[in-house]
Amino acid sequence: MRIAALLVALTFALHAVPALAGDVVSTAQGVIRAQEQAFARDDAAAAYSHAAPAIKEIFPAPDIFMSMVQNGYAPVYRHKSFEFGESKSEGNWIAQHVHIVDANGEAWEALYTLEQQADGSYKITGCSLLKVGQEA
Repeated sequence: MRIAALLVALTFALHAVPALAGDVVSTAQGVIRAQEQAFARDDAAAAYSHAAPAIKEIFPAPDIFMSMVQNGYAPVYRHKSFEFGESKSEGNWIAQHVHIVDANGEAWEALYTLEQQADGSYKITGCSLLKVGQEA
C-alpha cells in the first residue's frame, strides 16, 4: 500500500513540474507582452513598471527608460510582429526568446531575462537584441 501511494505521489510530482514550469513561462510572457503593449501606447509609466529594480537604478524615471528603448531598442519599441519562441526557466530566472520583425521588415531575435521578485512577481532584468543573420 505504501509503495502504491509513493508511486501515485511520484507520478503526480513528475506531471506537476512541467505544468508549473508552463505557468511560470506564461507569467513571464504576460509581463513581456504587457510591456510591449505599453510601448505601443507610448505609456512610459506602464512599460517602466515591468522593469526590474536594477534596470530602474540605471534609468531612474519612466521617460528616461522610454527614451533608451526608443533609441537603443527600436525593433522592440515599434515592430510588425512580436512572437514568443523558446523559453527556459531555472530557479527564479526565466529566459524568453522573442522573434521580432521590425517596422522595416527586418528580422530580429530578442532574449529577455526576467527574475522573480520578493513579492512573487516577475520583472524584466534585461533584453539582448540581435539582428537575424548577424553573429553575436
